[in-house]
Amino acid sequence: MKKLVLVGAGHAHAFVLEAFAERPDAGIELTLISDRPKAAYSGCVPAWLAGECPLEEAQIDIATLCERAGARLIVEPAVAVDGANRHVILAGGEKINFDIASLNVGSTLERPAQQSDSPPYLLAMRPLNELQRRWQDLLETVQAWPGGTERRVLGVGGGAAGCETLMSVLAQLRSQRPDITWRGTLMSAGKQPLPGAGHLPRALIKRALKQADVTWQGNSRGKALVEGAVRDHQGRQHPADIVLWATGAVGHRWLAASDLPLDKNGFIKVENTLAVSGMPRLFAAGDCTAFDPPLPNAGVYAVRMGPPLAENLRRACHGQALKPWQPPRRVLALIGTGDGRAIASRGSIGFSGRWVWRWKKRIDARFIARFNRPF
Repeated sequence: MKKLVLVGAGHAHAFVLEAFAERPDAGIELTLISDRPKAAYSGCVPAWLAGECPLEEAQIDIATLCERAGARLIVEPAVAVDGANRHVILAGGEKINFDIASLNVGSTLERPAQQSDSPPYLLAMRPLNELQRRWQDLLETVQAWPGGTERRVLGVGGGAAGCETLMSVLAQLRSQRPDITWRGTLMSAGKQPLPGAGHLPRALIKRALKQADVTWQGNSRGKALVEGAVRDHQGRQHPADIVLWATGAVGHRWLAASDLPLDKNGFIKVENTLAVSGMPRLFAAGDCTAFDPPLPNAGVYAVRMGPPLAENLRRACHGQALKPWQPPRRVLALIGTGDGRAIASRGSIGFSGRWVWRWKKRIDARFIARFNRPF
């Protein structure tokens, strides 16, 4: 009996559990370690932030999925992986032994320095498993603010996540507190939003930001929170009451306490088989990985890694040769704009409309239903 331990309840591990539910393996004892029994699906987070769907519709029921797969679920954070001695260390000190292990723990954000006793309210968009509490705290804070005032929401990070998050949050705040005038600003180190996208998708996102009454502030890298503002790398201050931080993705700090090969940002180096470099009994997938050449931190890649990861984990348990995984050259990004519309971006191709938002919601709903269906 081989002990296969999955650390983290990311998208790729949902596919692994599904694979073992559909094709059980009597020679493998499966365990999943997660800090909570439900996991947020990143694709649904913007709709949840905008108030268009409840949190339950944006989560995968990991506990039920483990039951389907015949897997043991341990609801406790992992704090280290000892690859040499083949065990995972839990927050309570317990050691979980494994023959093969896989990490799908996502990423976190390098937060800005705090240089004031009264900085703006900071809402960091990673890690996802903490976003529910942070968002609820913010909404309760906003409810206590007096009406007839003007408030400034500053988004930091000009990628798809930064654009989508800011427009979704503004939509919810304007709906809940119409008696407050909400001003939005999007700040980024780049010259334009959606770096790496084609001209048409960038033009569409610029139009959407303008329609959401968001001011673009490029060539400004956020560095620190000061009183009522964010200070950028040039020492300029950008006024803010709320700061949405969606930049500076890094690996979780506890990975550095493990004997894993990490890159400069704390991500786990992996081969094209999804095996950890130099450690054939360990695998990793999703945002916590470092490929060569690098992949963008996007949930769609974690989804694509899921089925080949499941196959290679099964092969590793049985001593079979691993299969390489080839990342797609281009992926489709569907970016909600907080107003019942969305933008589709794939390379230089881009289009937008309400029908794109309905399309995105159908895709996301099917993904959630795939793992949450009755059994």
